[in-house]
Amino acid sequence: MEQTGVFSATPRQPVIYKIQVITGQGLLTETFDSISITLVGTNGESSKQLLSRKGTICSQGSVEEQEVPCDHDLGPILLIRLHKDPYSFFPESSWFCNAVQVTSPQGEVYHFPCYQWIKGYCTVPFREGTAKTPSDDTHDLQQKHRREELVLRHRKYGWKEYLPGIPYCVDVDTAGTLEDDVQYSFPKSTAFFGRGLTSLFEAKMKGFLDKPYSWEKLDDIRKIFWFYHTSVSEYVYKHWKDDDLFGYQYLNGMNPVMIRRCTKIPENFPVTQDMVAGPLGESTCLTEELKKGTIFLADYKILEDIPTTLVNGKQQYVAAPLCLLHQKPTGEFIPLAIQLSQHAGPQSPIFLPTDEEWIWTLAKTWVRNSEFHTHEVITHLLRGHLMAEVFAVATLRQLPMCHPLYKLLIPHLRYSIHVSMLARTHLTNQGGTFDRSIAIGRQGLAVLLKKALENMTYTELCLPDDIEARGVGSLTNYYYRDDGLKIWDAIESFVCGIVKLYYKNNLAVQRDYELQAWICDVFTKGFLANQLSGIPSSIRTVPELVKFLTMTIFNCSAHHAAINNGQFELGAFMPNLPSSMRKPPPEVKAPVTLEEFLDTIPEMNTTSEVLCILWVLRNENFDMKPLGQYDEDHFTEEEPKQLIAAFQERLAHISEEIRKRNESLALPYTYLYPPNIENSTAV
Repeated sequence: MEQTGVFSATPRQPVIYKIQVITGQGLLTETFDSISITLVGTNGESSKQLLSRKGTICSQGSVEEQEVPCDHDLGPILLIRLHKDPYSFFPESSWFCNAVQVTSPQGEVYHFPCYQWIKGYCTVPFREGTAKTPSDDTHDLQQKHRREELVLRHRKYGWKEYLPGIPYCVDVDTAGTLEDDVQYSFPKSTAFFGRGLTSLFEAKMKGFLDKPYSWEKLDDIRKIFWFYHTSVSEYVYKHWKDDDLFGYQYLNGMNPVMIRRCTKIPENFPVTQDMVAGPLGESTCLTEELKKGTIFLADYKILEDIPTTLVNGKQQYVAAPLCLLHQKPTGEFIPLAIQLSQHAGPQSPIFLPTDEEWIWTLAKTWVRNSEFHTHEVITHLLRGHLMAEVFAVATLRQLPMCHPLYKLLIPHLRYSIHVSMLARTHLTNQGGTFDRSIAIGRQGLAVLLKKALENMTYTELCLPDDIEARGVGSLTNYYYRDDGLKIWDAIESFVCGIVKLYYKNNLAVQRDYELQAWICDVFTKGFLANQLSGIPSSIRTVPELVKFLTMTIFNCSAHHAAINNGQFELGAFMPNLPSSMRKPPPEVKAPVTLEEFLDTIPEMNTTSEVLCILWVLRNENFDMKPLGQYDEDHFTEEEPKQLIAAFQERLAHISEEIRKRNESLALPYTYLYPPNIENSTAV
């Protein structure tokens, strides 16, 4: 009898997966190397599949499509492995992979966000893009990948002490040795350094950088740059001596966080009614205005006893002034009195608007010099840059790519590590800009940073709390506050939506050991475990988490924009923002001549170097990502995408409100206009 069917089974048909491999849009993102892929599912893994070549593989912005045959269904796809190997005679070239998409035979689509450089010949695993906290991961492969990713990140991103008593920084010696994933893009780097070289070249060609001499006349300061004038810098040039511009900058200048409501005149600042009767007017008095809440104080006590350095071989000086201000019914915010030390007495006179023109101008210029130091060191460097770097390093060390908080935070930490490294390399290094052109030098910088960190509080970092603590909620024309609170609320609403998607209750927050490790890193390495700061060392509830994340994103984006973007145009006419003073603060109200004033403010070369730096640090459009614009799809689920769209819509509404308001202002406030706010501290 003939046997049938014993050896005639139909061969199993291969199971076909379709993949898309997406290369980054930026310059130099493509590679000439061979790229292969392996799919890993719950039921096994595919063989290594080479992407077929059609000319150059993985070219800039390309979407490579490929079929991956398997001899059986792999089940849900958990991971992919990207393999980068040599090709022909071509040298190795780095590759920036945006993402990979896998479609199963059943039509299920799996997204794998990558958004990183793959360097050298290697195999790099990526997991499926659904955001998951540690307790959400149930499969051994994903749990193992999560652990291994953080072990690798700990090796790449270590902590080190830069200066005693200030936040820790990334453990890298030079910007050139940073990991590629945190470095500037090629366009960003080209624009940044090109801007610096052109400004230095112009100042050098005109001879200003080689002249350690006083300015012969004030108008000559405008000759440093021919082409860098703006409507704001021109306004400052015309009005820098006006009391209302001096006061306006406390509200909407580059350091709008100094003033506090004054309910009682300090004992060490004995201002009397007779002193301020003229500026206040006949219809009121100092006591009445104190009760009404229209008197404010700017106190620079933190600058007391800060050491100074030599600039051009000459000793420099710094003051710790007190400045009393008043908001008129018209909305003008004007100075009433200035004392250039913290100690009242015959050698510490109180300067008044009724004094002789140049002695009053000199007193205001001393205050503007104090503004330079508190702004550049505390508001800008410490809060705007060093803290952003702490948030970035802690995130990279403690949160894997699949963590929802990594996906939320990473766009707001872009380039933060690199720009801080550049500051340490060129500005705060031994013999750098601080030593050459700024009164306190590197030694004074270290002392001031340490003192500032010791006094920094969680309240200061949270805008609504800070506004309340300083008593400035009723000030009119305080556009920084108005715009900032709207943006804070928009960020908070967005963050709240994301957090509640992944943390259903307080217990879920408490059990997220990666989150707790992250906040612990921030507390110990950023705030040096200072419990008096109010910074939490752990997070126990959903509202606590929402607030801390809102603070983080706001400070890395809106805060930095508010205190960075106006530096050049407000400081381009140097007497409005001098980096050093060459004579000690006056101890008597003797007449001051213009020549004496010019011999006190910075020399030509000092002015030129500082303005070149401020020009470089201004915001620019090259590779700029505005607040709420997320080119990288780290979130792959629909719900967070809807929250992002709602966030963008709210920011657009805020932008329209600001645009309409600014139409009626002689000096529009644009530093918190959302399209001008970068997602991260990037310059």
